[in-house]
Amino acid sequence: MKWLAFKQKLSLVYLRLIPLAVVAIGFGIGHVSYKIYLPIWVVNACLMVAATWHLGGYQLRNNNQEIKKQVITALLLFAPWLLFSIFAGMGPPPATLQGWVNSAAEQQIRYTILIAGGILFALGSALLKVKLQAAGENLYSVMASAAINLAVPLFIINMAFWGYYFTDAFRVFIKLGGTKRPDLHGPIKSLFYVISIAEVLLMYLGTVFFAVSLKVAGLFNPVACRYYIIFGLIGMVLVLLPSYWPEPFGTAGFLVAIPAIPFIMPYLIGIHLLKHAKAD
Repeated sequence: MKWLAFKQKLSLVYLRLIPLAVVAIGFGIGHVSYKIYLPIWVVNACLMVAATWHLGGYQLRNNNQEIKKQVITALLLFAPWLLFSIFAGMGPPPATLQGWVNSAAEQQIRYTILIAGGILFALGSALLKVKLQAAGENLYSVMASAAINLAVPLFIINMAFWGYYFTDAFRVFIKLGGTKRPDLHGPIKSLFYVISIAEVLLMYLGTVFFAVSLKVAGLFNPVACRYYIIFGLIGMVLVLLPSYWPEPFGTAGFLVAIPAIPFIMPYLIGIHLLKHAKAD
C-alpha cells in the first residue's frame, strides 16, 4: 500500500508539471528537429499513460459503472494535453511567411492536433455535465456545457483557419512578393480575430461554471474550486484586453489566448477526478 501511495504521489506531481514544462521548453528552447522531439514525446506520452494508470486509471477494471464513467470523463479531459505535450519540441509557430511555408506540414499537424484536443475536450465536458447532474447540480453544469458547446466549434474553425487557410495563403503571398495582400485578407483576419477571442472567452467561462458546479455539488475541495474560478476569471479579463496595453498585460493577454492554454484547467480537473475515482 505504501508503494502504491508513493507511485500515486509521484504520478500526480509528474502530471501536474507537464503543462508548465511544455510551455517553458516550447518557448525557452523553441523548435527542434522532429527526429529529436518525436522520440522524446513518445517516451513522455508513455510516462503520462503510466502515471494516469497508477493515479486511478486502473479503476477502469472496476465493476462499478459510476467509477468507470468518472475515469473515462477524467481521461477525456486529460487526453488533450497528452497530445499537446508534443508542442514542447515544435515550439511556437514560425514568425515569418517563409518559415511557415518551409514547415507547412508541421504547422498543419500542429493545428490538427489542436482540433483533436478540442473534440476530446467536448466529449469530456459532456460526461462531466452528466456526472454533475447525477450529483444534483443542474444549473451551473448546464451553463458550463452550453459555453463549451459554443466554444469548441469556434475553436475547430479557428484552428482549421490557422493550419490550412494561412498555410495556403502564405504560399500565395510569397509567390506574389512585396507587401501587397488580396483585398479580402484583411477582413478575414478581422473576422477570425473576433472568433478567436470568442472561443477562448467561452472556454474560460465554461471552466468557471464547471468549477462552481463542482463546488456546489461537493465533488471538489472548495479551495481548489476557488482557484479554478479565479484563474478562469483572470483569463477572461486578460483575453479581452487590447494588445496595445502596457506590459505585462500585453504579454499576459497573449499567453492566456494561446490555443492550448485554456485546456490546462480542464486537464487539472481531469487529474483530480482520476485521483478520486475510487471515492465515488
